[in-house]
Amino acid sequence: MATDSRKMLVTCALPYANGSIHLGHMLEHIQADIWVRFQKLRGNHCTFVCADDTHGTPIMLSAQKMGITPEQMIAQVAEEHKADFADFLIDFDNYHSTHSDENRELASEVYSRLKDNGYIQSRTIEQLYDPEKGMFLPDRFVKGTCPKCKTEDQYGDNCENCGSTYSPADLIDPKSVITGATPVLKESEHYFFDLPQFKTVLEEWTRSGALQSEMANKLAEWFEQGLQQWDISRDKPYFGFEIPGTNGEKFFYVWLDAPIGYMGSFKNLCDRRDDLNFDEYWQADSSAELYHFIGKDIIYFHSLFWPAMLHGANLRKPTNVFAHGYVTVNGEKMSKSRGTFIKARTYLDNLHPEYLRYYYAAKLNDRIDDLDLNLEDFAQRVNSDMVGKLVNIASRTAGFIAKRFDGTLAEGIDNPELLAEFQNAKGSIAALYEGREFGKAIREIMALADKANAYIAEQAPWALAKQEGMEQKTHEVCSMGIHLFKVLMTYLKPVLPKMAADVEAFLNTELTWDSLDDVLTGHGINKFKALIQRIEPAKIEAIVEQTKAEVAAEQAASAPALELEQNDELEKDPIAETISFDDFAKVDLRVVRIAKAEHVDGAKKLLQLTLDLGGETRNVFAGIKSAYQPEDLEGKLTVMVANLAPRKMKFGMSEGMVLAAGPGGEDIHILNPDDGAKPGQRIM
Repeated sequence: MATDSRKMLVTCALPYANGSIHLGHMLEHIQADIWVRFQKLRGNHCTFVCADDTHGTPIMLSAQKMGITPEQMIAQVAEEHKADFADFLIDFDNYHSTHSDENRELASEVYSRLKDNGYIQSRTIEQLYDPEKGMFLPDRFVKGTCPKCKTEDQYGDNCENCGSTYSPADLIDPKSVITGATPVLKESEHYFFDLPQFKTVLEEWTRSGALQSEMANKLAEWFEQGLQQWDISRDKPYFGFEIPGTNGEKFFYVWLDAPIGYMGSFKNLCDRRDDLNFDEYWQADSSAELYHFIGKDIIYFHSLFWPAMLHGANLRKPTNVFAHGYVTVNGEKMSKSRGTFIKARTYLDNLHPEYLRYYYAAKLNDRIDDLDLNLEDFAQRVNSDMVGKLVNIASRTAGFIAKRFDGTLAEGIDNPELLAEFQNAKGSIAALYEGREFGKAIREIMALADKANAYIAEQAPWALAKQEGMEQKTHEVCSMGIHLFKVLMTYLKPVLPKMAADVEAFLNTELTWDSLDDVLTGHGINKFKALIQRIEPAKIEAIVEQTKAEVAAEQAASAPALELEQNDELEKDPIAETISFDDFAKVDLRVVRIAKAEHVDGAKKLLQLTLDLGGETRNVFAGIKSAYQPEDLEGKLTVMVANLAPRKMKFGMSEGMVLAAGPGGEDIHILNPDDGAKPGQRIM
């Protein structure tokens, strides 16, 4: 046990109230829950809070689409989120909402302090406005080409390719995500948080050990680029909190009140519990510890804006911000079409939550690495470790205790040295848990489980029980197995809380860190019941198929009732497997003019095309001879794949591919861009 009980407040990033919880979310919440349960197991005073992030334009627009109020929508989503987290055994001390009285009051107070301290400025700016929707567009509701690296289809606040931040007005060829209209610039008065004033404070804090080294290094790049003032206001219509003194015209940007939601949830809990004092945790000189678990996509907000806001409002900064990577499935981004964008509830409908808790723990570390949920490895790891190693220790020994020894453990210990080795591992395992090196902790625990199984196999109580005069030895060997199992389950209690509770009922004792050295000699235990079942491949298949069915149902529900032309083309040639946007973006499609077309001697299907790219020419062999005469093609515009690797053919080198539709034969149609397109132009 820790010498002095630490006072700790732990939070997860707030899930947005605009959709369901999925297995990507669960990585963060499982990681944080394991860490919190470990701290509590060690005797620390650790409080764990979270809330739904409920404000912003997406919430407003989604509620409008559903024909309900934003308040009704976020209330429905909150119940779903709470149920998902509870069933995944995430043990929050409080789960609240940013749309609360506590959060409104705290957001206004923080803003007022920042304003009084000279960190809020106002000025008139030009902002993108959707003339069709009649509203100013938030950053994430504008897409266009990055002004720095020229990557297309980027949001209006930062580029996912190069990491640059910018104003939506800086985007090249911006479009409204809501209507597709080209936004226009319109003037509006806005309020700004003067982030550059905090450069020195933030540089010191980010290098203080509060962040992982990867985060600190990334922030150093942002410091070099120069910090910018942060626009914290939004114009009506907007679902959020009104900025004091603006007569309902201006609202807090969601990212201002969202992190304050940590404070709001904790305040809501403090008002209901006598053992918690809000100011003790949030005042500038607080000795309590504050930890945030977040995904790597929101590092910028939590490591710059949030600590600067707290410092500027005379409040304490976080002790640590722990970032993690994304979840991939089978080595790729989660995909709806492949059935791997799995909702928490879809998983829970088919499998026990502790399977995933264990698998995530076995792969987690203290870095910002992406974690791959390989579904085949997932089943094998759970079956091998949890069933084949861990539970096997108890199942091979508990039956003898119940049948032969009246459910009572032996008075003696068969191998005190081995038991001491298990107990003495608590120091290294505790350090790994504390450092969030869960994968290393699991490996150390499973190495001990291997030793326990080897001990039981060597002693072979099933053989001893048949030998005359070996009753006492059999009793002590089986009891020894139970002692080792107790130690292992204590180490795994933060990861497997439900199984640990079942083991506590079986052993008739509480598993605590302080009792690791206690030996249950002469102790009565209850009848052993199966703790966990193997994962069958059919269960994994069921999750994937259910996910695909859910996606299909969502698409059908949102699809407009259009009268489609009926033909059998899709049936004859089904749409290929979905690819990612990144895969598609690699294909460089260009407008070309067919400068020359000619027959190829000895070729039955090919025409040789000389394609003008508007500055250079390419030689392409195209299998369209059955549908076109060379003279019919010359001078026409078409489309080619310009970055296809050259291919050596019998008749020469082909340097690309022209695009055509149709099944073949005479039924082939090359693509023709509209008049006005010019050779060399890229297909967007």
